[in-house]
Amino acid sequence: MKAVLDACVLYPTGLRGILMRCAADGLFCPLWSDRILEEWARAARKAGPDGEAQARAEVAALAAAFPAARVAPAPGVEARLMLPDPADVHVLAAAIVAGADAIVTVNAADFPRHILAAEGVARRDPDGFLWELWSHRPGPVAAAVEAERQAAEAGTGRPWPRRAFLRRLGLNRLGRAMDARP
Repeated sequence: MKAVLDACVLYPTGLRGILMRCAADGLFCPLWSDRILEEWARAARKAGPDGEAQARAEVAALAAAFPAARVAPAPGVEARLMLPDPADVHVLAAAIVAGADAIVTVNAADFPRHILAAEGVARRDPDGFLWELWSHRPGPVAAAVEAERQAAEAGTGRPWPRRAFLRRLGLNRLGRAMDARP
């Protein structure tokens, strides 16, 4: 499965970490454009004065780790598309150009399913997307979650029980499924 990752799932760090670990294990092929990565870096300003600089370093590392993930801009494709928020057209255009199966985003309102379906692309929220990956390959997804949970503990200096960590990332369905089948 090929999936364009919207900037809103690349930031926050924990969610991006889980997704990238799953991609590294071959559970899906991640895709993004330079503009999506730029939106992520700008969003990281919220984390403080060093947030954007740190995000830019992480963007560079991510691009180096997944060189095939980059999708070139497609102005001709963008010009024919319409979405509720014109600023998101580039995300759908990247998905079309790359032949992606899905766009993973929390931004449901600006990516109506019927518009995406007409282009052969599905909209997936990160919780449902990761739950589906876990349903087929629970081991690698559980390992990705655990590695990111431990990283969060190390970064914050406080314990993060798995369910609380997943709830904070908006991964409630995945958390319930993992609790039901440890």
